Amino acid sequence: MTAAFVAAGLGIIPGIAQAADPVPVAAGVAEAIAEASTSEGFHSPADRTIRTTLPTATDGKAKANAPTAAPQKAQTAPTAQAAAPTAQAAEAAATEQAALDAGANPTLAVDVSGTSYTAHGIELTALITSADFALDIVVDWGDGKTDTFTAQGNYELHASHVYDKSGQYQVQVKVTDTANAVQATNGGAFLTPGADFTPHTPTRLLDTRNGTGAAVGKVPGQGSARVKVAGNASVPAGVTAVALNVTVTETIDSGHVTVWPGAGYDRPNTSNLNYTAGRSVPNMVIVPVGEDGYVELFNGGWQPVDLIADVTGNFTRASASGYTSMTPARFVDTREGVGTTRGKLAARSAFTTRIGGLQGVPQNVTAMALNVTVTEPEGPGHMTAFSGTGPVPTASNLNFVPGQTVANAVIVPVAADGTIKIFNGAWSPTHVVVDVVGYYSPDSKAAFLPFTPFRTLDTREEAYGWPGGRFRAREFITKGFTPEAATGVEAYVLNATVTETRGTGFLSVAPSPYALPAEGEPAAPAGPRPVSSTLNWTTGDTVPNLVQASDGDHGVITFWNQGHEDADLVLDVFGVYQTK
Repeated sequence: MTAAFVAAGLGIIPGIAQAADPVPVAAGVAEAIAEASTSEGFHSPADRTIRTTLPTATDGKAKANAPTAAPQKAQTAPTAQAAAPTAQAAEAAATEQAALDAGANPTLAVDVSGTSYTAHGIELTALITSADFALDIVVDWGDGKTDTFTAQGNYELHASHVYDKSGQYQVQVKVTDTANAVQATNGGAFLTPGADFTPHTPTRLLDTRNGTGAAVGKVPGQGSARVKVAGNASVPAGVTAVALNVTVTETIDSGHVTVWPGAGYDRPNTSNLNYTAGRSVPNMVIVPVGEDGYVELFNGGWQPVDLIADVTGNFTRASASGYTSMTPARFVDTREGVGTTRGKLAARSAFTTRIGGLQGVPQNVTAMALNVTVTEPEGPGHMTAFSGTGPVPTASNLNFVPGQTVANAVIVPVAADGTIKIFNGAWSPTHVVVDVVGYYSPDSKAAFLPFTPFRTLDTREEAYGWPGGRFRAREFITKGFTPEAATGVEAYVLNATVTETRGTGFLSVAPSPYALPAEGEPAAPAGPRPVSSTLNWTTGDTVPNLVQASDGDHGVITFWNQGHEDADLVLDVFGVYQTK
């Protein structure tokens, strides 16, 4: 069987797939979500409460300790004379405060804190100190929406809210004691943990071969290269995470590359891409940006390599584009004439294909999450995906050699007319396959919440809830991801690596239409066998690829070994898209 057939999901003899024992909910997911989302919040103690008097009591009765005429007058619109910061104005303010302190509810105050356990949600706690009077409470969430409550005397209020978009919101709690005509207000600024996406014309930030972004020269074995991201190449200063296409080249041995925020953060025990001698290997990476605005690329091999990093988008806590996942759908296949002219893409040429407005993708998308596969190339080269307008960028998305079938995740800006372009940078023709896995748009609600990366499956080890054994040929692994405590999950950002391969094959990833069975129950049947490919391999390969995978309605993702030989599968989790 040729690699070309495998890449397309064609030419496979149909068979009954048997699931390996299902893997329980991914260890660490709940903890990762909680840790990532609680990093932002605010607390405004009671001594910051602003107390004001109301003009009159609504029941028409005089207040027991009504403020004097002077502080009441101070609440009206000031005259030109009163507007000046005079000693008389200061004395009036002091008189009003004294009246408030001596009133029938002198202790009225509110302590406010806000935190979050999701990308867009806030959990608010208001500790109200008050004499035994009826209270009206209004929570202003800062997005034009309010909630009202009633209480009596001392009260502990718990309320929650979900913002439609990422950003900073001024949250205010206003407590009114109508009987005593006094009001207490406190609050703070809440910054959503999740971030929205803004596409970026593919731009090179790092190339150690020519000194772009770092000194000229290979990165030594067990060494690192630091890359400035925030404030560089039009990436905003407030960026929280960035989408990079990272390529390792000029390799003379095997190894791996890990990308992480760098200074102030521990390097994770995960990898973003793996390489062997003589191969140029790319992979899409979504990584948080360090507080100093840099990310760091670690060469986990023992020999020096060159590293390249191209930015394709960034995430900020400002209303931009959210994410919507899709069951992977094929939009382009040059072998069949799907999405473009049938036949290989000629050397040094590009085709334009429309994605916006087709197969469930809306017209107003700003960027697409793709899996692009090159197969049957007649010579070495690279492939670049870019917006349907504008010149060909200098950045590349994947590299290939003659006869190789290679896939890579791509996040690409979309032109206003819904089109993208695919450019063959080789001097020989090749076939191209494009699968869509999701899209970014202003109407999409899911924000990105990055995790400290962690490993959740390795079939080489009896850990992570795995019963042991290799990833069997023509079979699938079902794995639970979303715990019951996590809500609004749209997709997970994973890095899938297939290793110890003994033949040719490809990996497919899709949400499971079934829930995980209870302990002791038989495994759920397989869903439809996908025709899309996430990554491709040949004998002896170790191949990684970024996967933005929906976990469907049941919090479960299915991973298919579409080859006829066993392999091993490694999964690392990097973050989640959440609507709540």
